[in-house]
Amino acid sequence: MQGYLLFHLNLAYSSLPEDRRRVVIERCYDPLLDIIENHGVPLGIEASGWTLTEIAGQRPDWVERFRGLLRAGSCELVGSGYTQIIGPLIPHRVNKWNQELGLETYQQLLGVTPQIALINEMAFSSGMVGVYREAGYRGIIMDGDNIALSLGLHDHNELPLLARGDDENSLPVLWSDSILFQKLQRVAHGDISINDYLSYVKKRGESSKLPLALYANDAEVFDFRPGRYSEEPDQHEGGEWKRIVGLLAKLEQQGMSWITPSQALRLQQVSGKPVTLITAQQPIPVKKQAKYNVSRWAVSGRNDLRINTLCQRIFRQLMHRPELLNNEVQRSLCRCWSSDLRTHIESRRWEKANAELEALASSIGVATTYPFKLKVPGNKANPEDVEAAGFSVLLDEEGILLMIASSEHRIVLNLRRGLAIDSLAFRKHNFIPVMGTLPHGYFHSIELGADFYSFGTVIEWGSEHRRTTDLGWPAPEFYLDGGALTVRGEIDTPDGKIVKQIVVSSEDDAVELITSFPDWKRPYGTVRLGTITLLPETFKHQLSLRTVNGGAEAETLVLDRDCNHGLPASTLVSCRGGLGSPEGMLRIGDGNVGLSVSWDPSECAAFPMLYHHNVPPSALTRVIFSLSELDETSRPGGKLPTFRQILKPTTEL
Repeated sequence: MQGYLLFHLNLAYSSLPEDRRRVVIERCYDPLLDIIENHGVPLGIEASGWTLTEIAGQRPDWVERFRGLLRAGSCELVGSGYTQIIGPLIPHRVNKWNQELGLETYQQLLGVTPQIALINEMAFSSGMVGVYREAGYRGIIMDGDNIALSLGLHDHNELPLLARGDDENSLPVLWSDSILFQKLQRVAHGDISINDYLSYVKKRGESSKLPLALYANDAEVFDFRPGRYSEEPDQHEGGEWKRIVGLLAKLEQQGMSWITPSQALRLQQVSGKPVTLITAQQPIPVKKQAKYNVSRWAVSGRNDLRINTLCQRIFRQLMHRPELLNNEVQRSLCRCWSSDLRTHIESRRWEKANAELEALASSIGVATTYPFKLKVPGNKANPEDVEAAGFSVLLDEEGILLMIASSEHRIVLNLRRGLAIDSLAFRKHNFIPVMGTLPHGYFHSIELGADFYSFGTVIEWGSEHRRTTDLGWPAPEFYLDGGALTVRGEIDTPDGKIVKQIVVSSEDDAVELITSFPDWKRPYGTVRLGTITLLPETFKHQLSLRTVNGGAEAETLVLDRDCNHGLPASTLVSCRGGLGSPEGMLRIGDGNVGLSVSWDPSECAAFPMLYHHNVPPSALTRVIFSLSELDETSRPGGKLPTFRQILKPTTEL
């Protein structure tokens, strides 16, 4: 029986105050080197370039000692990047910079180049395969549990060993195991007995064809508690690292032999074709259980949405003004995009991180105004002016539906439902409606016995158990600006005004949808808006969605099974995942008819989520955008930005 142990070192740990970093080095990192030196266990140690730089500043002797052990071949460095960032949420160029800067730091401090990388927070997308391959890595380490769930596999021995990327490149995968790492944490903390643990490992070893990933997680959870949770277990009075050392000896007596992660990867007989590891149900699998998903770095925390938006704004400026680029600017942006700023970060570090973000923006001439104010849409117009500008406007006899037509589109708005889109059709699709409203009674099942609107807003206040919607009765106003017509409505709610605008042009086929929250505070709750509900009769073939999730190319998600990213994972976690889409683009359709949806993440880095449910007579398929989700990291505060999305017809994906 063979196994490997991989410890993740992270001095940027969200809830770790800066003045306790040296304590972590002494309590958590020194024992790792002791295990390597005194017990001959060839540990894998993974750390970002930033963490190694911080250790070198506080304890240069630790870095020198680690360097010597690496030179002797006694252990292995596993790559991370310059900082720990959530790749699928980040533009490809920034992911590339992060890896290049990380490899540069490893060479400077340790004199080695790692051959294998750990996916940060196990947040995987097909696009990340190309990122790591381009950086020179020969393999990646990824959590197998959620990939198995995504692919419908019940036996970890069936997990594919070659991951396909978004560009048809591939990399070998070494699978880690959430249950195994949680078991080791529990036995070290004294929550389960050593005998129970040994029995479990023996059982897993007998059934596994591959080396066991006995641990691939944080080093800072042993003999140290950051105080993040009130229910954190007490430290074991006997010493948790001592308990681990004893445990390793017992595992050796049970027949365990230790290897490095790279040795474990080489032992795998990689054969067959590369396999796409993501699905529409799990487009960005991460580690651990469903409550731990990619939304925690996108739209929760103290204000993930704001800092993600400002990071995007800085990135756009650097792409527009490449002369501003240098290594320090790249490092600073990678630090600002660090995952640890987006979860349990304590107050002083949050303030310091925001100061760095604003200083970086200022240094390259980027405004930090947030949110942008909604612009006046042009000159106010009456129906006669609108007709003269090339638009047809018609109100139905009951005053409910407002129909607007041009040479490029036909759009029907529901004036009794906050300007919800009843139908939207394009000339490119022969004016067959592609999205709109599916009315109450459309589906046979009472499970879907409701109206399913497009271009709606739903806000659920987590602590108050109530809901705010935009389904009011606005009085529409018309504005003209050149060849563009804007229909504007204001919906009064108990929590503030919601302003909605629909912009169409007589000259092109784009439709712009804008939702604004003037003077709103960001709630402690969920904010979902900009919903796109497809009209199923329009689509004759299998639906797919394409978007970029951190890589160089778009990934394809086939909607061949039900999925619901917005389904709560628990009473405390409001969703199960979503899409990264850092380029602000997705396409959905059947290859003949479809929609292209774009938005500007540097104005509002919204988080797209997918819903697809097969139910007679067809299917309910929706794309929903979130500005806020709830989990244990969520804090209220800040403002809600304006969200602007542009819809265009497409005939291909």
